[in-house]
Amino acid sequence: MALYAVVLVGAVSLITFGVARLKPAAPSVEGGTLWKDTVKRGPMVLQVHGNGTLEPEEIRVIAAATQGRVERVLAEPGTPVSAGTVLYELSNAELQQSAVDAEYQLRAAEADLNNLHARLESERMTQQSATAQVHAEYQQARLQADTDEALAKEGLIPALNLKLSRVRAEELANRYAIEQKRLDGRVKSDQAQVASQQARISQLQALLKLKHDQVNTLAVRAGTDGVLQERLVEVGQEVTPGTVLARVAEQQHLKAQLKIAETQVKDIALGQHADIDTRNGVIPGHVSRIDPAAQNGTVTVDVALDGALPQGARPQLSVDGTIELARLDNVLYVGRPAFGQANSTIGMFKLEPDGHEAARVQVKLGRSSVNNIEILDGLKEGDTVILSDTSQWDAFQRIRLN
Repeated sequence: MALYAVVLVGAVSLITFGVARLKPAAPSVEGGTLWKDTVKRGPMVLQVHGNGTLEPEEIRVIAAATQGRVERVLAEPGTPVSAGTVLYELSNAELQQSAVDAEYQLRAAEADLNNLHARLESERMTQQSATAQVHAEYQQARLQADTDEALAKEGLIPALNLKLSRVRAEELANRYAIEQKRLDGRVKSDQAQVASQQARISQLQALLKLKHDQVNTLAVRAGTDGVLQERLVEVGQEVTPGTVLARVAEQQHLKAQLKIAETQVKDIALGQHADIDTRNGVIPGHVSRIDPAAQNGTVTVDVALDGALPQGARPQLSVDGTIELARLDNVLYVGRPAFGQANSTIGMFKLEPDGHEAARVQVKLGRSSVNNIEILDGLKEGDTVILSDTSQWDAFQRIRLN
């Protein structure tokens, strides 16, 4: 009996050891649920993909030119506007009163100019009259002197009378010359006074224009054709000069702003071709700007659009963008698997010729694109591999396809 027991224990041990050495059976997988692709050879386009939005190339910031209180809001975001469209109406009683005061000051200055003209004209005429009176007296004195000189030669009047006549004529000649200089000098003085008053009027006209312009800015206008993007103040709010009130976007010239993973942006360069999918058409374009800083793991890349905008294109429209980095000639490639990164080695299941089983092979990957990845080693043209996530079968070297 002891011999039988020893044999039985040995047999059980051998059976247990043999079972332990058996490889696990290949799991069965529904083949229709797997994503597969065939390895190809030929040209391959390297691309990167990113999501983003259409943004206006130019956004006009509308700021308050004067202090005021918002009385009315006349446009809401999304409204098409023209340069003259009024967005807000502001009020500023002090500014409006100062404009009225400036107008009254101008009118008063213009009235003063008219009074000055009248006064100077009267004074000029008085001076002309005085000059004419002296001139007349001088002419009479000169005639009298000439007459007395003729009489004196005949001995009809004393020599003293002749001297007095000559002195009288000379005196009036001097007075006439002085009055004439006064008259000439008055013309220049009058011109200077009129010029001074006209300069004050010009100053008040400029002040009044400034006040009117400031009052006109209380009606805040768009200043350009486009679409109102943002409205930043509400009725009753007090604003100061420089306060941003709204933003207006030019509707016809848009660009795409794509968010590209910072790990993929290293190969992007200015001028590279891009295709922007608006879901209502694809627009060709080219890279025009690359943001130097990354935010939340992505880098903003601007794409200038080279084609016409499709119907319905507008700012903030969500788009998908694909940027072409390079074209590779005669390379081995396959669809991009759900796992594995560029320039790495991964295990992939390759289908057997009968298509019912797949065996794990080590594949060395090269450069990657949006949909394809380069094969450097481990596969050949015509091989069919599983691209789906197969991590649940990491413990198996083979799987069976149903």
